[in-house]
Amino acid sequence: MKLLTVVGARPQFIKAAAMTRVLRVAGDAFQNVMVHTGQHYDDSMSAVFFRELGIPEPDINLGIADLGHGAMTGRMLERLEECFMRVRPDRVLVYGDTNSTLAAALAAVKLAIPVGHVEAGLRSGNMRMPEEINRILTDRVSTWLFCPNGAAADTLRREGIVDGVHVVGDILYDVVLHERARVLKEVPLNRWEVENRRYLLASVHRQENTDSEPRLESILSALRVLARDMPVVLPLHPRTHRILEERNALSLLDGLRVTGPLSYLEVHRLMMSARAVLTDSGGMQKEAFYHRVPCLTLRDETEWSETLELGWNRLCGADHERILAAWAHIDSLPRIDGAQPYGDGEAAVRILDLLKAAP
Repeated sequence: MKLLTVVGARPQFIKAAAMTRVLRVAGDAFQNVMVHTGQHYDDSMSAVFFRELGIPEPDINLGIADLGHGAMTGRMLERLEECFMRVRPDRVLVYGDTNSTLAAALAAVKLAIPVGHVEAGLRSGNMRMPEEINRILTDRVSTWLFCPNGAAADTLRREGIVDGVHVVGDILYDVVLHERARVLKEVPLNRWEVENRRYLLASVHRQENTDSEPRLESILSALRVLARDMPVVLPLHPRTHRILEERNALSLLDGLRVTGPLSYLEVHRLMMSARAVLTDSGGMQKEAFYHRVPCLTLRDETEWSETLELGWNRLCGADHERILAAWAHIDSLPRIDGAQPYGDGEAAVRILDLLKAAP
């Protein structure tokens, strides 16, 4: 069976690592062709993850990046269609909610190639998010909808989608469990001159925050206040750095411990020992939960409502005062420690079994 996997952004590389491991075990049962759209293309956002997580180099790299949403998705759709016609895969596997996800799903379904969507059924309820549009449309055209939890499957059911829906668990949890011991062994915390539970880890990259000057200034202002009490480590996303540079506003980072983009292992080392995580990343909300580190989410909604219900996550939006108030009450919510709504770390095995069993 020929499986073609499409990736384009950093979170997808991480998820592809879990599939790569089970595909190696499957041996000759699958021929896996990996296509990188190029959406994240520089070494710090792409190649380092392939090296660090043992993912084979992509068989095809389309090199499509630095375009607006419409132009990027359209260019990817055109090039992926050509690629699919040449490779002729039996199945196409996509991850998450990026432009690469949507373009691959549309290109495949128009050629009558069945699509498997990993992380199906997630919804934030915010149609201003490009990711929300991407995930909804991808779910509509997918043959297999691989849900990370029961809530995602329930969402699809309410939308009238019941065929091909499978609760497999969160593939990101597969990677966290597999790499946790290695992270502790290979990445010393003193690399950043911080002490266990005596610093904060932050990340800001979502379009809704970076494209809005007031929202970004409000978030960074709150982080600077928090940095008066303990170090705030901020791995700066290239998009955020570029926007601040264009606005002549790099001084908004004063007082923060700013680094360049970090590798997967480095981010997880910092996350595991942080006092708390402040982020607008969907993946980091879950990963903080897996490490049982409190999270303050710099968005007005989240796809991962279970982390809120279990007391490990709080929504702060981009409001300076809300962020500081949430930090002041970081320990006020009762936290449920043993719950695991995202499976047992075997999502990739289940996905491959389902793809293999289908006619």
